[in-house]
Amino acid sequence: MELLDYTYKANLFFEKLPEDWQEAIVPFWETIKETTTLYVIKNNNEIMVGGLVFKQCPPDLLYYKEGAENWFSNGYLYLGFIYTIEAFRGQKLGSDWLRLVRENYPQNGFWLAIEDETLHSFYRTNGFEKSKSITTSYGETEIIYSCPRCF
Repeated sequence: MELLDYTYKANLFFEKLPEDWQEAIVPFWETIKETTTLYVIKNNNEIMVGGLVFKQCPPDLLYYKEGAENWFSNGYLYLGFIYTIEAFRGQKLGSDWLRLVRENYPQNGFWLAIEDETLHSFYRTNGFEKSKSITTSYGETEIIYSCPRCF
């Protein structure tokens, strides 16, 4: 299994995302792609899973910019828009993606924010711990998970 850099082919991944996810990333992509890497895992020619590794605060987290900058200054990278294509779910591809990303950045810790608490066991299984809860600019709660050098 190989992790492929699709940063400059991002539209091939973005078109597979749910519409609200597309609206949160596509309009900003040209301005952030120099500090963000898109990685995918493919089967033959078909993207199965992908996600973004941010080195700066992503546009959908600007309400948490100060906190994000603290994570980055402590050697953490932000993981976002991690998505397994529906036809490939249940094959542990999300876990494979996380493992391969961590192997690419062995000196870094990682953090991410999720709204869906049902993903708690997935992230815990993959070495992440709940760090805190934050309130979004829309008044919703997101949970910050972190994994300090997950190996």
